[in-house]
Amino acid sequence: MARSLPSHPIGVFDSGVGGLTVVRALMDRLPFEDIVYFGDTARVPYGVKSVATIQHFTQQIADFLLQQDVKLLIIACNTMAAVAADVVRAKSPVPVLDVIEAGAKNAVARTRSGGIGVIGTPTTINSNAYARAIHQLNPDNRVYSQACPLFVPLVEEGWLDHAVTRLTAQEYLKPVFVEQIDTLVLGCTHYPLIKPLLLELTGERMQLVDSALSIADQTAELLHAQGLANTSRDMPDYRYVVTDVPVKFQTVGERFLGRSLNHIERVEL
Repeated sequence: MARSLPSHPIGVFDSGVGGLTVVRALMDRLPFEDIVYFGDTARVPYGVKSVATIQHFTQQIADFLLQQDVKLLIIACNTMAAVAADVVRAKSPVPVLDVIEAGAKNAVARTRSGGIGVIGTPTTINSNAYARAIHQLNPDNRVYSQACPLFVPLVEEGWLDHAVTRLTAQEYLKPVFVEQIDTLVLGCTHYPLIKPLLLELTGERMQLVDSALSIADQTAELLHAQGLANTSRDMPDYRYVVTDVPVKFQTVGERFLGRSLNHIERVEL
């Protein structure tokens, strides 16, 4: 593979549509970078699959994006990052960033009391990946994790400020509120869409760490440090590659992206 150039795109991938919150954060933070987004919409959800299967699918997608001459890979899916980030890093000729590492770094930097809460899907929470990442950075931090399985379907339904979502969030956060924590990591790419609701419920009690914003900052730092930031000031090129185009992909995708979703390509891996 040829050497990475500043003009090459950033490759972002996810098991489905959730990683578009990461793309949105990247668009805002790095408005001149070209981006190729890959969503494995035919095989979503990943959370119910075995570790070996997730690793296999993740590597397939990474290989596809590397063929598109990306200068950087971003694993935007917490499930993939939890079980397959090391596999991708071991084989990748370009830098690999992932949402778990980015969220953990941000949480450790921001906590004052050393108490950090993590909310995520059952797979992400069961993997304990956030706790490991946080303790590698600071063994003294205390981590409290809470699985929130109903948040993803509620967000995809568009019930972002709905009474049902509010009640669900209150139930999930009850055990978190009991602990002495001052920082809460949103450990799923769907959760930024309910951030206003979560902020309302947590109030002054804790600050929220959004992994999408964390990884956009980390990407900017890495591109600058390695001399890979795009120097062109032309309109960026955004490509969206999926393995299936489900009926609701466009509407749900635009909600996540916060803008219109054009140029959707379908590929078979």
